[in-house]
Amino acid sequence: MDRFTLADAKARLSELVDRAEAGESIEITRRAKPVAGLAAVAKPRRRIDAARLSAMTAAMPPPAENAAELVRSMRDGDRF
Repeated sequence: MDRFTLADAKARLSELVDRAEAGESIEITRRAKPVAGLAAVAKPRRRIDAARLSAMTAAMPPPAENAAELVRSMRDGDRF
């Protein structure tokens, strides 16, 4: 975590916000004591459209083999 005085943070706010958005944590101090911090805000997840997901999976071709057969073929193929 990087520390900046309040005066430095005011002068470099745009840069510090960019760094926080990239995942860094920034601590702001006043008279050598921490008083604030900058960190990225968690982005909200998009909702899943269940109807669209069902339509997409219904349009997919059926698998050529079941999961157990696929794992066996992958395992046996790696042995030799």
